[in-house]
Amino acid sequence: MTISMTSSMGKKALWLAPLSAAMLMLAGCNNSATPEADATADTTAEAPLSIKIATESSYKPFSYTDADGKLIGYEIELVDALCTQMKADCEVISQDWDGLIPGLNAQKFDAAIAGMSITPERKEVVDFSEPYFHTGIILIGKKGDDISVADLNTQPVAAQRSTVAAQYLQDEHAEAEIKLYDTQDNAYLDLTSGRVRAMMSDKVTGNDWLKTDAGKEYEIKGDEISTDDDAMGIAFRKGDPLVAKFNTALAELKDNGTYDQITGSYFGTSSTAAAQEAVATEDTDVMVTEEEQATN
Repeated sequence: MTISMTSSMGKKALWLAPLSAAMLMLAGCNNSATPEADATADTTAEAPLSIKIATESSYKPFSYTDADGKLIGYEIELVDALCTQMKADCEVISQDWDGLIPGLNAQKFDAAIAGMSITPERKEVVDFSEPYFHTGIILIGKKGDDISVADLNTQPVAAQRSTVAAQYLQDEHAEAEIKLYDTQDNAYLDLTSGRVRAMMSDKVTGNDWLKTDAGKEYEIKGDEISTDDDAMGIAFRKGDPLVAKFNTALAELKDNGTYDQITGSYFGTSSTAAAQEAVATEDTDVMVTEEEQATN
């Protein structure tokens, strides 16, 4: 009897063992499925864009540093608004002007915004966003000095290197004694010290400097000079899809009024209106030309 019960219990134990093992395996599978599902859920959530943007921090009021070394200015506020609109995590860093395009193409950062005009030469090596600002160039000289754009030849005149102002001098006044500087500030220093007689500058930055104590003895000589390179854009590596994202965000900021608010707070008016007026003028000129051709 005892032997019979033991044998029966042994058979039952043998029968239950596989069942228990199977249940444990199922329990293990159920437990391991949860983190896998969570991991899948995590990967489906789109991570925000992480973008590093370079600027040149001595180009007031576009981008410069305050007393604490913090980057501020029109372009810094515009970038903040663009990144908020794209829901992107952006880091803005300071970079020497001459290193902006080389650093961009070396992948040290993803974009560059620094009052950079959209020129044919630059478009050969980088892509640009749609324009966010339009400006011209001016000649600055000391009050009482009769220097003018017309008589720059043989005269020492300053400009920041690799800018539209510098290119204008080299193209239109090659006989002048052109002195090029790494920053606007260094060019201003040579102007106030008398090492140069005049300075060719971006209109906005030049006007801003004239309002300072250092610039109070200086003035604009003649009229603003307009070139074919008046439009400023954000630079990107060739073929970068970020161009389309920034263009979309810029258009949205213009539509919702944020762009006009930022631009107006620095310049008293929106650059959008000026750009639209320029386009309208060009269209009118084209229409007049076509009518003249038809008449002739």
